[in-house]
Parts: sequence; structure tokens; C-alpha cells
Amino acid sequence: MKKTIYKFSIATLIIALMSSCFNDLDVTPINPRVVNSENVYETVDDYKQGLAKLYTSIALSGLQGPDGNPDIEGIDEGFGTYTRAFWNVQELTTDEAVISFNDPDIRDLHSHVWTATDVNIGALHSRIMYMITVCNEFIRAATDSGFPEVDTFVAEARFLRALGYYHMIDLFGTSPFVTEEDLPGSFFPERADRSQLFEYIESELTGIESGLNPPMTSYGRADQGAAWMVLAKLYLNAEVYIGQDRYADAIATLEKILSSSYSLPDDHQHNFVADNHTSPEIIFPIVFEGTRTESWGGTTYLIHGAMGGSMPYDEIFGAVEGWSGLRVTSALVNKFDMDNDARAYFWTDGQNLEIEDVGVFTDGYGVIKFINRKLDGSNSDSDLNVHVDTDFPMFRLADAYLMYAEAVVRGGGGSRATALGYINDLRERAYGDASGNITDSEMTLDFILDERARELFWEGHRRTDLVRFGQFTNGTYQWPWKGGVQDGRATEAFRDVFPVPASQITANPNLVQNEGY
Repeated sequence: MKKTIYKFSIATLIIALMSSCFNDLDVTPINPRVVNSENVYETVDDYKQGLAKLYTSIALSGLQGPDGNPDIEGIDEGFGTYTRAFWNVQELTTDEAVISFNDPDIRDLHSHVWTATDVNIGALHSRIMYMITVCNEFIRAATDSGFPEVDTFVAEARFLRALGYYHMIDLFGTSPFVTEEDLPGSFFPERADRSQLFEYIESELTGIESGLNPPMTSYGRADQGAAWMVLAKLYLNAEVYIGQDRYADAIATLEKILSSSYSLPDDHQHNFVADNHTSPEIIFPIVFEGTRTESWGGTTYLIHGAMGGSMPYDEIFGAVEGWSGLRVTSALVNKFDMDNDARAYFWTDGQNLEIEDVGVFTDGYGVIKFINRKLDGSNSDSDLNVHVDTDFPMFRLADAYLMYAEAVVRGGGGSRATALGYINDLRERAYGDASGNITDSEMTLDFILDERARELFWEGHRRTDLVRFGQFTNGTYQWPWKGGVQDGRATEAFRDVFPVPASQITANPNLVQNEGY
């Protein structure tokens, strides 16, 4: 099996990748691995360039964009980008998405028949470890730089590394474990289990809180709000990860977000348009700009992949072509009040509600949630470019509202009246008035799970939510084509986590395969 090779070359890493939305990170990234040369990090701007590379590792596939010079050899630069691979395993495995593409192993995700050799899962594992690796190198180089501003850069790098390890604990339950203390060289990283990862992520996120900028300081960069969101998600899922009730800690952390400067824009779709960087709701985005951050993943994938059939691409999406392939199941559509809920971003002209054949684009409603037009309907700055300007909102305030409500209902403390108010704030925005509001007695866990689908579908949360509610594999909830059966079926409980890629097991004798694979 091919061993993953990490490419680090100063010649290939010097390229302008960042967009103006990064504000003071609008610089040319430098490879943070090369820290021994005295001319790499001499000024604050040099460190900004190194930090920029860390952010691009979660958005882009490499240095040429959208393809041609990858960071990691052996991974397809289309389906193998971080955001696209993450979205695929979080959404295509659930009721929120199916795909008709013929990418290798891709339909196995919805059928719940993936194996340890699945190329999508392997690509994501490698992408996460790559980001962790470049973060480690930057942290080692930038710590004790002598520049106070660089201390904030180090805190941001530690956040990105913690985010990577959070994705490992959630998706794989285990991870090779390396930090800046592990000097480059020939060694096999030790294996960290969920309890070890949980302790480390918690320690890192609480440790960097005071070193990060306050919420909404600089769009596109990690700040305290981003760290609070990951920490709150860690606590909310603690029963899954380590068998402990940490809902009270989730509430305490969420209260920091809820009392900060974020707010709900009047229009829900403000979060999914080409100028969504102006939304006051987005806590942490993955930034994309069509002429500067070109990628076959991210929102380019979500917009072009959702187009097909009779959709007028330029009129609706602000894009020039449709790839066809991504749709939703009737299980998701049926959760909506289709006549009144503005969050029902479904395309139905020529589309069938029920899916007779996953490979037929018109089976299953299309989705027009993410578009490459500005909120006022005008063209994006990149106009009808193939690559789009719409940022991917990894974390936003509505998610925090629903997380708070769930933690309250699960017995973590807090206020039921406040939780109910948050839910109804979201529903009033969706309905345009109070007609969709619920009562306290209706605020149940089942309702919250469905409301998370209505509010957050296609935003990369669904698999984690279904696992937390015991509905992903062998639960009572089935959806079309789950398990490869048209009516859906229960699947094996061990699939609540993904397998450690076989190539990683072969390369590192310290790793152990997850049970069932």
C-alpha cells in the first residue's frame, strides 16, 4: 500500500494564496517546516506568511490551486481536499445528502459499507494529520519569537491543531499523536485514544483562550469564539467520547459565545452567499474567493455539485456550470414546512422527492442553499467564475443556540426559558413571524435533533449529531438508501466511528484498527 508522503519544499511553498477577506493575512504563505534557515522568520510579516499556510491547509489542496502541486502526494486534489472530504463523511453518510458521482468509494458512504481502504476516509485522515503537522512546525518556530503579536499567531496555530484533533476524536476515535515537542526525524507517532485526545484538546483550548483575539476581531481567523465553539462541542459530545456527562460545562462555555458580539442577521441565507463575510452570525469560516483561493472542494463543490437537471445555473447559483450529483433524501425534506419555512432550500422543478436510483440526478430534490451571488442578488466579485466566493461557515451562532437548548434539555442546567427563546428566535427568522414558534412542552430532544437538521443541513454537523442521539447506525431512525436499501436499514454500531486507514496501520505499528473493521 502506498505510504503517505508529506511534501515540504521552500521553492514550491512560495505562492500567493490568501484572499482579502483574511485582512492582515493577505500575504504570501511560507512553508513553516523550514525553520532552520535564518532568513525564513525574521519579521512579524514573515510569521504572518507562515500562519497563512496553516489556514490554507484546511481550504486548499496544495500550492498551485486548484490542482497541479499538491501538499500530499497520492491524494486526489478534487475529493481529497480537507473541507470536501470532511463534508462527505459528515453528510453523505446521513439523511441529508446522496451523491451520484462515480468517484472511488464515494457511494459506499451513504450505503454504510465503507472499509479501511476507502480513499475518501484515507484522504481525510491524511489531510487532518497534515494540518496538525504544519501547525506543529509553525508553533515550534514561532514560540518565543520576541514579537508579542506573534504570540497570538501561535495561539491561532494551536487552535487549528486542536480543531484537527477534535475531528480525529469525533471521526476516528483515535489518532497518531504528535506535538511541537516531537522533533522531525524517523519515529512512529504514539497512538492516542479518546480519553487522551479529550484531555489534550480541552487543555489546549482552555490554555489558549486568553492568547486569542476577542470574538469578531478579524474575519477568517481563529479567535476566542472559535475556541469556545470547539470546546463546547467537545463537552456536548463527551458522553460519546469518554462516557461522561459534561453538559454543564457545555452550557458554561456556550454562555461566553451567547453573551459576545455575534448576532443573527435578518435573512438566514445571509450565511450562505458570496458576501457572507458580512454576516454577524459566522463564528469561524473557511474562506474561499473565486479568483484567489481556487479549489475543487469547499463551497465550489457544494454549489457546482448541487446543480443539475433543469436548474438555471447562472440565475440561481451565480455559477457557469453544473456537475450534477448532490441531492437530499425525502427524510430531510419531510422535516420541513415546505410552504412557510425559508430554510427549505430545495429545487423541485423536474426533481422527484423519492429516490428510486441514487445514480439518477433527478431522483431526490436539489439544494440551493449555498449560492455564488451576493445577498442582494448581484453577481459575486468573481462573477461567473467556476470557483466561487462563498465561504463555508464551519461554526455559526445558530448552532450555539441549538447546542445550548440541547444541553439544557439533557439536564446540564441553564434556563429552559432562555433555551426556548433561542429556538423561537431561529424559527421566527425562518418563518418571518411567530407562527412557527414552539412551546416549552414541545422542546424535546427529538424536536431539537430535527431542528438542527432544518437549521444546519449541509453544514457538516449531521453525522456527529446522529451519533450523539444514538440514531446514526443501529438506532430506530432509518432513511432512504441507508445501508444500501431503498427504505433504509439499521447498520453496524461499530460504524459510529470510521476505520483507521489501512495505509496508516501499515506505516505505523503503534496504531490499532478500530473494532469491527
